[in-house]
Amino acid sequence: MQSNEAVLAVGMAEAARRLGLSVRTVAALVLRHELASRKVGRRRIIPVMALEAFVRSDRQPARNEPANSSVK
Repeated sequence: MQSNEAVLAVGMAEAARRLGLSVRTVAALVLRHELASRKVGRRRIIPVMALEAFVRSDRQPARNEPANSSVK
């Protein structure tokens, strides 16, 4: 990738890293439709704009809420 290209979407692990959350928490947010994502083949990608919107929103990840299902 060239340095002038902006990354439009990232995978679950990179989204978690950028948000400072666990992959499991990000998966739970996606599952609850609190964080937009798109399935591409077997991967799930999250638009960088969705990460920015999530951070700007008033929503906070719920504590003590089970995140035991994986996003497929």
